[in-house]
Amino acid sequence: MRRSAVRGVTVATVATALVLGSPLAAQAATYPSDSTTPDLVSLLNGYDQYWTSSGGNDLHGTVNDPATLAKNDQLTSWINQHATTAQQFRALQDAEYDNTARTAYDQSFTVSQGLGAELSKLFVDGRHAGELPLTDALIKSTGGTSGGYVNTGDAKAHYSYPRPYLPSDTAATLPAGDDTVNCNPAKINASSLAANRTGKAWADAKGNLTITRVPATTDTTHEFSPNDVVLDAGYGQKGICTGGSYPSGHTTTAYQAGITLATLVPELAPEILARASEAGNDRIVLGVHYPLDIMGGRIDGEAALAARWSDTQYRTEVLEPARAELTKYLEAECGDTLANCIAAEQPYTDDPYGGQAMPGGTAQVVTDRASAAQVYRERMTYGFAQTGTAGLAPSVPTGASNLLLSTFPTLTDAQREQVLAQTEIASGYPLDQSGTANGSWERLDLAAATSATVAVGADGTAKVVSTGGQARVVSGVLTAPEGTSVQAGKTLALAGTGLPAGATLQVVLHSDPVVVGTLTVGADGTATGSVVIPADAAVGAHTLDLVDASGTSVLVSPLAITVTAAPSQGGSTGGTGTASGTGATGTVPAGVHLPVVSG
Repeated sequence: MRRSAVRGVTVATVATALVLGSPLAAQAATYPSDSTTPDLVSLLNGYDQYWTSSGGNDLHGTVNDPATLAKNDQLTSWINQHATTAQQFRALQDAEYDNTARTAYDQSFTVSQGLGAELSKLFVDGRHAGELPLTDALIKSTGGTSGGYVNTGDAKAHYSYPRPYLPSDTAATLPAGDDTVNCNPAKINASSLAANRTGKAWADAKGNLTITRVPATTDTTHEFSPNDVVLDAGYGQKGICTGGSYPSGHTTTAYQAGITLATLVPELAPEILARASEAGNDRIVLGVHYPLDIMGGRIDGEAALAARWSDTQYRTEVLEPARAELTKYLEAECGDTLANCIAAEQPYTDDPYGGQAMPGGTAQVVTDRASAAQVYRERMTYGFAQTGTAGLAPSVPTGASNLLLSTFPTLTDAQREQVLAQTEIASGYPLDQSGTANGSWERLDLAAATSATVAVGADGTAKVVSTGGQARVVSGVLTAPEGTSVQAGKTLALAGTGLPAGATLQVVLHSDPVVVGTLTVGADGTATGSVVIPADAAVGAHTLDLVDASGTSVLVSPLAITVTAAPSQGGSTGGTGTASGTGATGTVPAGVHLPVVSG
């Protein structure tokens, strides 16, 4: 044992139970969704296209698609070989499962880095101090009603695919310290993959995949626990070496925790989801899983949380109270509104490979929300070729739209489904089930959907205008009837529809937000007028927003305009911006900057 018995169940025991998909303690059914967990074998059966197991849960089977499984190997070896030392440490942190004494931590703690540096610390401290009991009971990976909702045991046994670090050579030497009975290469091996690996640049002459084990260490940072915590990938443990690779149980847990937290704090959902994707990717860093396993784990987490959010009783009695508890706590500890705390936050970042680009991909560097959403999307497919039918219509699974309830509470279920449909990735990538009764969880891009600007038309149709920014819903439309190109210092005519009747709205020029005029809306929700573009406005592309009196609520999708150079002799100084709407006129000094404007 790696820990004293007085500290409760050992990490090896907990990890073995969870890797095999067996919860440590069954929970009595209280809510409808407790007894109707998603059928993971059915949801993940796109894997049958690539591999057919022997049916004996012995890690042997038949390769059906050599090219896709070779790509799976190549990416796994590259990620394992190119991860930075810092990323290897984070991978070990993401591999940790808490013990019954609660002296360690799990993915429900590590994915909280998506909240940002200070809010993550508050979240961790609050859980350890017992100040977030509803949140903790909901999100924790062992016994959490959402964080530990589904297990992968049946799916792992059904697909029974050998892990990357297992030798293809049955005569390979067992590493020192490994379980000599249960992890012996003579029995536990990847020999079914030997022929597909031999001769590849990422394997040796006997078909053993090039994988380096990350050594165990002790986490003394106290970032996620007040205690020193032993971190061990568990390569030589029975539960790891004999447990099937597909799907990843750790990734399933990470996404259950990550999607839970993203729905509790939707203001930071894209960053939290990107951090969950990092936790999944870290299983590849350790060499214990492949990209296809991680994609399957994401599907598990999506389906799990959709089932929970679709359960009205569970949503109102568990999820929503936890969200209220967490918001109240974060605001009290931060000392401001959550929006202001987030604005002052140091956001989640990551550079897993020291700037080196993956084969067929990017370096997956996260620096801000837009890059977080981009990295999340890249990890949805890992650059695999489309092995299924391309060009199919969107295929949003039943209940998936409920994952957007906290992000877009004012939209209807049909409108939220439209958002998911418009932000989906293309069909045909591995594990896609477009057109089936299950729908396609693989295509669901939650990072894009939770960072979308959505315009609602007069007919009630939701249209995604952009992604990668602040999630918002706009009902108005702003146009430039005389054209969107304007000289600096000159007047630009505007017209708006679908606006709040009687409101006086500010016209804001971006990217350095500056109020250039106002529009007053008539009783019919329309407004017309003009504004003067400042003479010192930079030449090039800009956008115009209409915002309410608070200066924070954007009411239209941004209007893209082009500012051209002013004439060399004279011209307007842009001293005053004017606008009128349905007979009313307003003025505002040009150059007035807004303290907070969404754009």
